[in-house]
Amino acid sequence: MTTHFITAEIDLQENPADLPKAIEAELEKRGDVLRWAITEVEENTAKVEAIALTPED
Repeated sequence: MTTHFITAEIDLQENPADLPKAIEAELEKRGDVLRWAITEVEENTAKVEAIALTPED
């Protein structure tokens, strides 16, 4: 397994309770996420930074 630092931009949800689900769904596309954090919010977008594991090639 290899660790990667990844970033993503997520549209803010109408219901704030849905935001973690939207973030996790997007990040799962890129590997097994160890941790994530919202680092910036602008207008209707949240910038998320995460550490993820991916299988070695």
